Amino acid sequence: MLAMLLSILLEATGSISVTGAAIGAGLAAIGAGMGIGKIGGSAMEGIARQPEAAGRIQTAMLIIAALIEAVALFAAVICLLVALA
Repeated sequence: MLAMLLSILLEATGSISVTGAAIGAGLAAIGAGMGIGKIGGSAMEGIARQPEAAGRIQTAMLIIAALIEAVALFAAVICLLVALA
């Protein structure tokens, strides 16, 4: 099944580098989504356990989420550069 999907993607794009870039961008987006979901869930659990620390937990959560988004954006840009080169 996976080999068939890869062959269809390769046939549609015409280049292995474009196919690899598309897969890389997709994996970066999936990883960022999973990471931010994990951070959000853990932050909500932490706030539920210690409501008085909500401000500090929220601040740390936003900083870490921004760093994850920056890494995902960097990965997507690199994939785009590979696809266009």
